[in-house]
Amino acid sequence: MKDRLIRAAILALTVAFAAAPFLSKGFGGFYKESFPVQVDRWPAQPVGWAFAIWGPIYAALIVTALRALLLRPEVTPGWRRAALPLGVSLFLGTFWVETAMRAPLLATALIVPMAAMAIVAACRAGTDLREAGALGFYAGWLTAAAGVAVSVVLTGYGVLGAGAAAVLLVLAVLAVALGVIGKARPVWTYPAGTIWALIGIVVANGEAGDAPMTGLAGVGIGAVLIAALRKRT
Repeated sequence: MKDRLIRAAILALTVAFAAAPFLSKGFGGFYKESFPVQVDRWPAQPVGWAFAIWGPIYAALIVTALRALLLRPEVTPGWRRAALPLGVSLFLGTFWVETAMRAPLLATALIVPMAAMAIVAACRAGTDLREAGALGFYAGWLTAAAGVAVSVVLTGYGVLGAGAAAVLLVLAVLAVALGVIGKARPVWTYPAGTIWALIGIVVANGEAGDAPMTGLAGVGIGAVLIAALRKRT
């Protein structure tokens, strides 16, 4: 009974998490007007259409959570292991979009543990796509999103220039992603989610003519892809 209640709670949190953007104006990246130090662009922020990945992530999380609730617990053992960190991540995420629109600094403080708990959940869920696939996409995208948020805040509050902050945080994202892939061996959707974010960075910087940042993100895509393929073989 306790396990069933936990699964029901995760489903409720997932639905609340998916509904949150519709109760606000949605989120396609930070606005420069939200910061005391304003720049023309943040090189680490992906192109706007890359944020559309949230639609499939929301849908996949809901379907996976519903499946876990309807099936017997012994059929979905990975979901039991992932429940606590996933619940924490979803709870924080329910408030994230509105917070990001109003208080980017607080939103950044939220997204780092939100991403960390998503990574833990994805790794605990195992390699069965029916249980871990959605968590992998969610955690992979959040790995990059947390780095983007930190780089934007560092620039927006005058700690680092936009270029330096972008390079530093993209390298940090790659270190985390490669470490997770190498040590924890999450489902393949984790590197896929990270690569999608890096593709968005490549496109955004390609359009802006920022060759160094385009090249760095491109190398990052190759590194994550190679690491993921090596683990699969």
